[in-house]
Amino acid sequence: MPATDSPWPDTTWQVAALYRFAPFGEAAAGFRAPLQALCDARGVIGTLLLAPEGINGTIAGQGDALEAVLDHIRALPGCATLSLKRATAEVAPFHRMKVRLKREIVTLGQPGLDPVGRAGRHVPPADWNALIADPDTVVIDTRNAYEVAVGSFAGAVDPGTASFRDFPDWFRAERARLVPEGRPVKVAMFCTGGIRCEKATAFLRAEGVDEVYHLDGGILRYLEEVPEADSLWRGECFVFDERVAVGHGLSPGTHSLCRGCRRPVSPEGRAHPAFVEGVSCAACLDERDDRRRAAYAERHRQVVLAQRRGQGHVGVPGPDRGSRVFARE
Repeated sequence: MPATDSPWPDTTWQVAALYRFAPFGEAAAGFRAPLQALCDARGVIGTLLLAPEGINGTIAGQGDALEAVLDHIRALPGCATLSLKRATAEVAPFHRMKVRLKREIVTLGQPGLDPVGRAGRHVPPADWNALIADPDTVVIDTRNAYEVAVGSFAGAVDPGTASFRDFPDWFRAERARLVPEGRPVKVAMFCTGGIRCEKATAFLRAEGVDEVYHLDGGILRYLEEVPEADSLWRGECFVFDERVAVGHGLSPGTHSLCRGCRRPVSPEGRAHPAFVEGVSCAACLDERDDRRRAAYAERHRQVVLAQRRGQGHVGVPGPDRGSRVFARE
C-alpha cells in the first residue's frame, strides 16, 4: 500500500506487529540507522529488531506515517511479503522508537540455523483441524509453559520449557519418543503468531525430520477465523500485551497479569492468598524478597495514583494506554 494512500484517519494510532525471516546477513547493521531516522521523522514509535536472519517488531504511527515505514521495510531484501497483524489504539501505545541490532529476531540459540526457505509447510487455519486429528501427527506447542497453562490445542505436547531457547535441548532429549525410527510421523507445531514455530520447524528439518508443518498465522489467526463450534482449541491464548489473554474471535479473556513476574493469572489464581495486585502471585511469591516486593507495592501505588489522574504510568500501562495493541512474541 503506498504511503500516501493510508485508509486511517490522522488522529488514529495504527499498530503493526510484523516479522519476516529474510537473508539480511551482515547488511542488517546498515539497515538500522536509515530505519531509525525514518521512524523518527514520521513520528512512528515502538520497537524493531534487526538481525542477519530478518526483522521482527511492533510499531505504531498516525496518518500515513505507519504505511511509509512499512513500505520502507518491504523494500528491504526478502521483505516484500511481511507477516503482519494490524490493530488500533486510542492513544500512543509506546513511549519512543527503538531499532535494535540482535543476533536473532527470536532467540533459539542455534548457530547456523537458517529459517529462510527451511521452515515447515504452512497450514492455514481452515486445514489445521484435519492435520492435528490425524493419528500419525504429533502436535507440539512451541510456547513457554506459563503460556500453555492458559490454553492449548487438545492433545498437544507441552515441552514444559521456560524459554524458547530451551526447545532444542528438549526436542533432542524427546526425539526417540516423538518421532521413532521407522515410523512415518508428521509433526505439526504452533505458537501465538507464527514466528517461533516457523523457526522451530526449520530447526526440526535441520535435525533431519522431513514432514514438518506449522499453523500459518499462529493461534491468533486460528481463533480469529475458525468458528468456536468447530474449534479444537481449549482455554484462552496468552498474548504479550495488556489484553493478557484472548478467546475465540479474539474476544477478551479472563486472565490478568501479575505485575511482579508478568505471568498470567487466572480468576482462581487471583483468589489465592499469594496474589497481591501489582506485587505477587502464587508463581512468583518465593522468587522475590521483601525488598523487591516492597518496591513493587510502591510502584503499584504510583500506578493507582496515575490512573486516578487519568494518566498512564511508565513501565506499567494504565487502561488509557492502548489495550488493543498487538505485541510480539
